Amino acid sequence: MKIGELARRTGLAASRIRFYEDAGLLQVPRQPNGYRDYPEQAVLLLELITGAQRAGFSLEEIRALLPPDMGRWQHDALITMLQQKVADIEALQLRLAQSRVHLVALIEDIQARPDGIDCAANSRRVLDRVNRGELARPTLAAGDVAMLRPGRRRRVGSG
Repeated sequence: MKIGELARRTGLAASRIRFYEDAGLLQVPRQPNGYRDYPEQAVLLLELITGAQRAGFSLEEIRALLPPDMGRWQHDALITMLQQKVADIEALQLRLAQSRVHLVALIEDIQARPDGIDCAANSRRVLDRVNRGELARPTLAAGDVAMLRPGRRRRVGSG
């Protein structure tokens, strides 16, 4: 099939398909007339590539993940890479959750402005507290991430 048909079947722009070719993810030799004839498995391969990108895999990770021949998947290597990506996502979630808790504590401290002081004085007060380490900097465990979903607030300083 020609690139236009492949683009129509996958929903990708022809330029995106060429980008994947240039990145070494899709390898289709040119025919004597200079055109490429994409095999049926190119549809599946492009769906795998775009799905992996949506799951957070980089092009380099996808390149390492894909077998040289679509019929020769390395089961153990595939499982290992997928498990590593899950672990990477969980670590990122934990860092984001810690940042969220810290920002919520900062917002609460700013909002707790004592009566009679202006915004500049309040900013100095909050920054002094941050510099002295008085603002809550919680350390979360992996299981705490579920408690920090949007819409749920964790009380600063509570355990």
